[in-house]
Amino acid sequence: MWSPAPEDDAEYLAQYVDQSRQIMRDLQATRSTIQQVEGRARSDDGLVEASADGHGGLTRLRIDPRALRIGEATLGKKVTAVLRMAQEDAARQTQKIADEAAGRAAALPAPLDETFVRQRVEQAARDLF
Repeated sequence: MWSPAPEDDAEYLAQYVDQSRQIMRDLQATRSTIQQVEGRARSDDGLVEASADGHGGLTRLRIDPRALRIGEATLGKKVTAVLRMAQEDAARQTQKIADEAAGRAAALPAPLDETFVRQRVEQAARDLF
């Protein structure tokens, strides 16, 4: 977006507001997309599977009954590792979605500051004389 001439301020502001609204809609869509994320992981032997949501919460854990034969400590380590991998998978997916949304949001120009407004007021005062 360009730096407006005084006579273009209204149009510039309207475009800025439109872009802001579009970015807000995009961020809401991003939130919905993140809520649908499902990170998945499985142990090498296939005895333990887990899923996690886009916020890292556990959504599914499946332990094959044969896994009970490997012992409590080994099973605990295996379950912990699979849960962590599922959460990491969900985090990777979520980060990618968030990064893409942040890139689109970065296209919005910086808001007009008090210096810009002061310059406009001073210009208007000069134009009166």
